Amino acid sequence: MKTHQFEAIVVGAGGAGLMAALYATKGGAKTAVISKLYPTRSHTGTAQGGIGAALGNLDEDNPLWHAFDTVKGGDYLADQNAAKVLAENAIDAVIELEHMGLPFDRTDEGKISQRRFGGHTSNFGEKPVRRACHAADRTGHMILQTLYQQCIKHNVTFYDEFHVVDMIMNNGKFAGVIALELGTGEFHVFHAKAALFATGGWGRVWNVTSNAHSLTGDGAAVVYRRGIPLQDMEFYQFHPTGIYKMGILITEGVRGEGGVLINGRGERFMEKYAPKIKDLASRDVVSRAIYLEIREGRGVKGKDYVYLDVTPQTVNRYLAEAGESRRIDAETIEKKLPDILDFCRTYLGVDPVKEPMPIQPTAHYAMGGIPTNVDAEVVIDENWTVLPGLYAAGEVACVSCHGANRLGTNSLVDLVVFGRRGGMAMADYVKRADYAPLPASPTAEIEGEMNRIRAGKGKTRPVELRKIMQQVMMDHVSVFREAKGMQQALDTVRELKARYQTDLTIDDKGFQFNTDLLEAWELGALLDMAETTAVSALNRKESRGAHSREDAKERDDVSWMVHTLVSRPAGTPPYPQGSPELQLNTKKKVDLSLAEQDARFVPKVRTY
Repeated sequence: MKTHQFEAIVVGAGGAGLMAALYATKGGAKTAVISKLYPTRSHTGTAQGGIGAALGNLDEDNPLWHAFDTVKGGDYLADQNAAKVLAENAIDAVIELEHMGLPFDRTDEGKISQRRFGGHTSNFGEKPVRRACHAADRTGHMILQTLYQQCIKHNVTFYDEFHVVDMIMNNGKFAGVIALELGTGEFHVFHAKAALFATGGWGRVWNVTSNAHSLTGDGAAVVYRRGIPLQDMEFYQFHPTGIYKMGILITEGVRGEGGVLINGRGERFMEKYAPKIKDLASRDVVSRAIYLEIREGRGVKGKDYVYLDVTPQTVNRYLAEAGESRRIDAETIEKKLPDILDFCRTYLGVDPVKEPMPIQPTAHYAMGGIPTNVDAEVVIDENWTVLPGLYAAGEVACVSCHGANRLGTNSLVDLVVFGRRGGMAMADYVKRADYAPLPASPTAEIEGEMNRIRAGKGKTRPVELRKIMQQVMMDHVSVFREAKGMQQALDTVRELKARYQTDLTIDDKGFQFNTDLLEAWELGALLDMAETTAVSALNRKESRGAHSREDAKERDDVSWMVHTLVSRPAGTPPYPQGSPELQLNTKKKVDLSLAEQDARFVPKVRTY
């Protein structure tokens, strides 16, 4: 065991982690970033279509309109103070990224170019607005590269290929984290005054996902096992346009440029479900519409997919019918969507300039996660009690600015806005905080768990359990849900957890770069995420945003305008045999502060 000491630790090197590390360092904190990947391999790099900010470069816009769209898109479960902070801080964050050197696309006047995105409107829902600032369809990649370069410039310390597998608490106080060095198999203790978790989501719970293989819920699982509740786990977004069977994302920017969804009969079906905004409705609305078309026999060739059509002849026909003067050509598509065209040509043998793309909804984004306030401080109960020294930002966190369904582009806004606020808050905190003492044997429990997995003599390999989990979650806890199916999924996940404890085996018993061992450990994290998701979804007896129940189809603001907190029983060890009965808390009320000032923020039935 090796020990390191830093004032501030950032776990995860995506956009939120890099922004937090940059601002913690600028604030004078001795900071280290720990990542199981090289930073430029982080999942922020896959974000394509844009980052939302009400710059008003092409259409009149206003941060309050952005906040309204965020609240409405989140089916009114968003904490409205967080949505307002997100929208207002977005403008400064985007301009700051530009000054750091991010190569945004430009208008003819040299301003940052903006495109339409689903759910983005002007004047409180009046009409679509161009709000998404973009760098072709590589916006996330550019943000990641820009922030990494800034961190290098400011001498942030990086520990690449160090996998954080535990958090150290001592008498209820945060004391540090434990990481496994991939190259050696050695444990490293990072003693710190504060830590910010920015480890991303857990899309690998489902078998069709846009998420990389590395997104296994590590950070959320680590803090959850140490007694921190997780919030709103029932809300997981399925992006409507993933490449058929593969789940690789096709950005909403395709529809922002004029692309339309077509069913097996050749019909543009979104006119039925969102007559006002059509293909640019929010993601939960479009995903459900696609599922309904498929379920009612209108999938392409009788299969479970529809088409996304961005061919010039189709787009221009619908633009003309809508009375718009704008037209597109093949050269425009090649310039604005180069990666999307490459994905489809490479993986599908389809040329989107000449033929439509086969798509289906894909597990994409966690609205829930580690509960925080607007300064990224982790809160541990319904009273917003802060745990000093612990922070979270990005997809692993639940601010909750996204509510029940995240608006397109707001993931990148979330990263830079709350990563920055978290970094500043940490820098301030470590100036007045002391190091909590380390326990006598900080690595004892995690070493015991790793040794259990390594020495397992069961008959089941992790991949077998993972496939069963992914299929049952896809079948019963995805776009549409009902009690019987969710209970079946929960029962199955709990059976898998028991087998994970008693019947596991891995082939590699070594220490250096033992990905077999770490994938098994990641499976444990995924099973925790699957269980908390299913428990929370089964408990919420209404439909709201991404949580759509066939046996409770209406939204119930009287009973369910609350956040869900799910936790393990107090005193439960981090690695128990079997599965403890989880505790649910639905006393945490949603902040409706803007609704008290402006009637347009009051919950109402969403229409597009």
